[in-house]
Amino acid sequence: MDEPRVIHEITPLMGRDALYIADRRKKEFTYPIHNHEVFELNFVEHAAGVRRIVGDSNEVIGDYDLVLITSPDLEHVWEQNTCINEDIREVTVQFYFDLSDDGFLSRNPFHSMRKMLREARRGLAFPLDDILRVYTLIDTLSTIKDGFYAVTQFLTILHELSKSTKARPLSTSSFAKVEADSDSRRVLKVKNYIAKNYMDEIRLSTLADIAGMSPSAFSRFFKLHTGRNLSEYIIEQRLGYASRMLVDTAKSIAEISYQSGFNNLSNFNRIFRKRKGCSPSEFRENYHKKRIIV
Repeated sequence: MDEPRVIHEITPLMGRDALYIADRRKKEFTYPIHNHEVFELNFVEHAAGVRRIVGDSNEVIGDYDLVLITSPDLEHVWEQNTCINEDIREVTVQFYFDLSDDGFLSRNPFHSMRKMLREARRGLAFPLDDILRVYTLIDTLSTIKDGFYAVTQFLTILHELSKSTKARPLSTSSFAKVEADSDSRRVLKVKNYIAKNYMDEIRLSTLADIAGMSPSAFSRFFKLHTGRNLSEYIIEQRLGYASRMLVDTAKSIAEISYQSGFNNLSNFNRIFRKRKGCSPSEFRENYHKKRIIV
C-alpha cells in the first residue's frame, strides 16, 4: 500500500507575527486533512451537517462549532458532508505560545490558559454555552486594526474559554501522541502502564495492585477520576494506537488488530466500526487522501 502523499506548505503565521486571523464566508469546505506547527482556534457557524475530524474523532457538527488544537501532529479537517447552507462563516486564528515551564504563560495569571492549551494537544471542543460567551469577541476580532488590541482581545477569548468546565477532548491520547495525564498519581501510574502494555492482556488485578487498592475499589476510583469505566478506557487507547497505525503505516488490518491488543480480527472490526462509525479500511482510506502539513 502506498504511503500517504504529504505536501509541505508554509503557514501564513510568519516571523514576528503574533496572530494570523482569517474571517471568511464560504459555500463549502474543500481543504484536505492536514496538520501544522502552529496552534489554531477554529470557529464555524451556520454549518450544520459538516463532518469534523480531529485525530481519531469523527463527529457531525451543529450550527456552531469551536475547536482548539495545539499539537503539530494532530490531523484535522472540516468536511462538507451533508451541509447544504451556502453562507458558512469560518473564523480561524493561528498562533503560537511557549508552554514550557519557564515560559511567560507559566506565570500564575495564566495557569488556567496554559492548562487548557496543553489539554488541546488532543483537540478541545467547546459547548454552545462557552461559544455564546465569547461569540462577540470572536465576531469582532478580525475588525480590530491595532495589532496590540487584537492580541489582547484574543487572550481574553482564551482566558474565558479556559474557565470552561464542559470543554471535552476529541482525539484519544494514544492517537495524538500525547502522554497520559491525571490529577491522581495512582491513576497516572495505571495509565502509563496501559500505554506501555496495551498490546498484551491487561488484568484488573494487575492494575489494582499498581494502584495499591482492591479490584472493586480501584474500578470505582478509576471511574470517579476519569469518568470512564476501566474497560472502556483500555479499548479507547487500543483503538487510538490502531488508528495511528492505520494512518502512519502500511501494515495489514490483521497485523494492526493484534499489535494493538485485539486478539480477534472480527472483534476488532466490530468494535472499530461501532466506535468510529466506519471500518478500519475506510478510516485508512479517508486519511490516505492527500494530506497536508502546514
